Amino acid sequence: MDWEGNFNNLVSAIHDAKKEKVHLLCFPELSMTGYGSEDLFLSYWYPKKALAYVQKLLPFTQGMVVCVGLPLRVGQLVYNCVAVLEDKEVKGFVAKQFLAIDGVHYEARWFTPWRAGEVVSFDFFGQEVPLGDLIFEVEGVTFGFEICEDAWRGDSRPGFRLKDRGVDLILNPSASHFAMGKSRQREILVTESSASFGLTYFYVNLLGNESGRMIFDGEILLAQEGFLLVKNPLLSYASYQLVTFEYSTAKSRKEEVSTDHNKNEEFAKAVSLALFDYLRKSRSKGFVLSLSGGADSSSIAVLVAEMVRRGIQELGMEQFLSKLHIGGQENSYKDSNQVVARLLTVAYQGTENSSEATFQSALQLADSIGAEFFHWSISEEVASYTQKIEKALGRKLSWETDDLALQNIQARARSPIIWMLANLKNALLLTTSNRSEGDVGYATMDGDTSGSISPIAAVDKAFILQWLRWAQHTLGYEGLRGVNSLQPSAELRPLENKQTDEEDLMPYDVIVAIERLAIRDRRSPADVYLILRDELDLDPGRLKEYIQKFFRLWSRNQWKRERLAPSFHLDEFNVDPKTWYRFPILSGGYEEELRELAGLD
Repeated sequence: MDWEGNFNNLVSAIHDAKKEKVHLLCFPELSMTGYGSEDLFLSYWYPKKALAYVQKLLPFTQGMVVCVGLPLRVGQLVYNCVAVLEDKEVKGFVAKQFLAIDGVHYEARWFTPWRAGEVVSFDFFGQEVPLGDLIFEVEGVTFGFEICEDAWRGDSRPGFRLKDRGVDLILNPSASHFAMGKSRQREILVTESSASFGLTYFYVNLLGNESGRMIFDGEILLAQEGFLLVKNPLLSYASYQLVTFEYSTAKSRKEEVSTDHNKNEEFAKAVSLALFDYLRKSRSKGFVLSLSGGADSSSIAVLVAEMVRRGIQELGMEQFLSKLHIGGQENSYKDSNQVVARLLTVAYQGTENSSEATFQSALQLADSIGAEFFHWSISEEVASYTQKIEKALGRKLSWETDDLALQNIQARARSPIIWMLANLKNALLLTTSNRSEGDVGYATMDGDTSGSISPIAAVDKAFILQWLRWAQHTLGYEGLRGVNSLQPSAELRPLENKQTDEEDLMPYDVIVAIERLAIRDRRSPADVYLILRDELDLDPGRLKEYIQKFFRLWSRNQWKRERLAPSFHLDEFNVDPKTWYRFPILSGGYEEELRELAGLD
């Protein structure tokens, strides 16, 4: 809904393109409104206003062709369209033929797919213009469109019909969500499309954390007859990126660009940019984090530090601070650590069950990145709650009979004061849950789940543990030395119990293996067992126990996943019911399926 912001970005990019003598400029899918407008697309006024902004954009298109995405309402139906503007006139609207309706996408809720080959007349402020399955021409080059999902539909995709119509160039304006490893899939799509169609294929994606959950990497790709000739740096902090390509000389140019796909680097860049956009768009003053000295909270602290380091590196101190609404103060900061001190406040909240090792780990990391560090004990609060309930019940609580309640009250006692700190700082409270915890409900609701946003909820714990080692050795965060030497523990039971996460649950790599089959691939418990029996070096009886535990904990903890703070989509799948995997809050809990599992050899 940032009408003026979107419009100004479009106009600025057009001005830059004119300086480069660009004839044809293509913006991403729904770039006029933003892809994440949700049910606003269903209103009458929203598509109408988008159309008015297209009219407002026309004067800037003198001497060139500009393609911009917008929703278009025709009667009771809304279409996902690209407007083709040339020399202050609308030449036509092309409508998307296939809608994305899997995973994070719910396009069929808002849009109607267009029928191939159909063209109708549309009234654009008194002027009749064509709408539908169209092709165009500029400077002797004919071009058509596949809009995002259109290109992923195999033999049904519009590209085959565009090839038969003799186009020289296919433009693919997209709003394709970021996921680690997805860039490589797009490169294959673009290069293979250009080869099979025998033409030039161009792809352009939205950029940034647009509306909270989905991240767009701003990828720009161009391939010709099977050769990838253009690829831009992804996940930029800039408002937009302009990449130009000289079509007339491309026939003789077959030097492919080199590409690199490092999952750890992609994760660092994506979350850093997502945090940056979330912070500036919410107009919050910074972040607050309960820093336990463990892996999850430490990874988030480093990601905030990376947000600052990468942002300053790309934009410079002045523009970075200006985008965060801290303009005019660039001379107050000498380096990124001083900016981190302004933006990130952390607190270590210990009890008698907390170890000196985790305290030192938290302190060491906070000092190394420059975060403002507080520490206090919550033992008094825990004791107060415990004494009150003991008086009400008329008995003493003990670890033998009241283990879960005594653990959870510690996590919950940390929540009010860290929220208070976030309120005082006008800051976003960061939640530390990861995907593995989300699978099995290994988190205290209204305790460690408290927060405004959950940056790592879409990645598993095994990935976080290895990423921290990578961040220490590759990114140079030596402050992680302490956390990387520790075994993950909730530290909620007495220290002599030597509590660890994997003892409470199961090995993290086993959780990841079960999750991959059960959630990503939607396999039954029996299927999961039969596949993992051959993949994992585990006693079959123990493997059954782990699978049974996973499915039972998964089923009874859906209510927790429904209440998790908003999270970024980062991997090929996640367990957030608002963006990827929906599951009933109440169910039979796989009991029949688990009995079938028990009977397998």
